[in-house]
Amino acid sequence: MILPVYLLGNNVLREQTQDLDGNSDEIQRLIDDMIETMHAAQGIGLAAPQIGRNERIFVVDVSPMENEFQEADISMPPQPMVFINAQIVDESEDESEYEEGCLSIPDIHEVVVRPESLTMRYLDRDFQPHEHTFDGVLARVIQHEYDHVEGVLFIDHLTAFKRRLLKRRLEEIKDGQTAAEYIVHARDKGPIHPTSD
Repeated sequence: MILPVYLLGNNVLREQTQDLDGNSDEIQRLIDDMIETMHAAQGIGLAAPQIGRNERIFVVDVSPMENEFQEADISMPPQPMVFINAQIVDESEDESEYEEGCLSIPDIHEVVVRPESLTMRYLDRDFQPHEHTFDGVLARVIQHEYDHVEGVLFIDHLTAFKRRLLKRRLEEIKDGQTAAEYIVHARDKGPIHPTSD
């Protein structure tokens, strides 16, 4: 089921998430819904807070970026990926810049500096444990989604000056004034469906 993506301004995006205790049919439906919602919005990652949930889970599907993997000579793991109860074990000192966007903050794209690689401990959708080091663009997408389960948004990594420049547009997004091509949930308006031409 495709769910509304919660926009900036909804409190759930700033709350700490809760670890999942175990697998269930409900959790598997949640994972399927998150993947379907991410694909419907043409996103490459989605975290539970972005659909109004406080579970510590996010999904990633970087298949649309396959060319970048080939150019960097990095093999792409099977997609989509599911990260449950994820924790960062280590991060590289080397950093890189990359322009990021977010389904919860439509139409805003800014350059963010992040560690080039990280090691993460997590459970997959079958609740099997993993510890793996991710590099390059996949590391960045994972860090972006991990931020969400920590109550952090990519705009928090911008300078105060840059956030001031974006202030008016960010306030409009909080009020549900967006041309997103997917269903969104504004803080005081509830679900907003995309307008058709």
